[in-house]
Amino acid sequence: MTRPALDDLIALALAAGREIMAVRAAGFAAQTKGDGSVVTLADQRAEAVIEAGLARLAPEIPMLGEEAASAGRIPECGARFFCVDPLDGTRGFVKGGDEFTVNIALVEDAAPVMGVVYAPATGELYAGEPGRALAGRCDIGAAQLLAPLQAIHAQSTPPAQWRIIASDFSGRNQATQAFIAKLNGAPAHASSSIKFCRLAEGAADLYPRFGDVCEWDTAAGHAILSAAGGGVMRLDGSPLRYGDAAGDFLIHGFIAFASAAAASAARQALI
Repeated sequence: MTRPALDDLIALALAAGREIMAVRAAGFAAQTKGDGSVVTLADQRAEAVIEAGLARLAPEIPMLGEEAASAGRIPECGARFFCVDPLDGTRGFVKGGDEFTVNIALVEDAAPVMGVVYAPATGELYAGEPGRALAGRCDIGAAQLLAPLQAIHAQSTPPAQWRIIASDFSGRNQATQAFIAKLNGAPAHASSSIKFCRLAEGAADLYPRFGDVCEWDTAAGHAILSAAGGGVMRLDGSPLRYGDAAGDFLIHGFIAFASAAAASAARQALI
């Protein structure tokens, strides 16, 4: 089974990042979609770049994209499909923040096996495929790597205190606060898919999410974390699987973990 090269997916994420930053520099207006979420020209242009690029790289593999799905363009995903969020963290982007990402993942047999997460405003780049997870920095203006990507690994041994990262918004809800308290964890907050990457690079141990998210919000980060030695499970402890068209590609909460020990601690906290 031939996969696209990870370098090619990285190049697409960087190209999408350039589109996003060009829209930001020119100024833009935000619109509200039917589901209440926000969309901008940056989302649309970035997804168009990614979709065209993936069609060239692997025309036989369908792409599930956030904006296409919002417009009712949902492919027959099958055993292999790309899962794309062209601009994860649009609300923060609209407010002028820097914590938004481009997410590109390849899903095979319901599991994300390749992923790229790029933060155009900070230059952070993460990528992963079976056997290797990588991180690096890019020049923000040119969206080009400043140095070769370096290998990263999730923290495999339990720390003195669990480091628990959550989103700026949902991370402050009652369920998340109760989870952190039960583990006597040290909390931290971040936005978009960078949270998965913090686990992948060894800077955090757990990322709980209580509430619904879409598969394109998690697939790329999930792939990178898995490549770094961690994983993601549903709130009932079962593996998180992808391609659930019948469920509108919604995930009803999850726990991302850096190690088996972290996963075990999370399961106990959920009882």
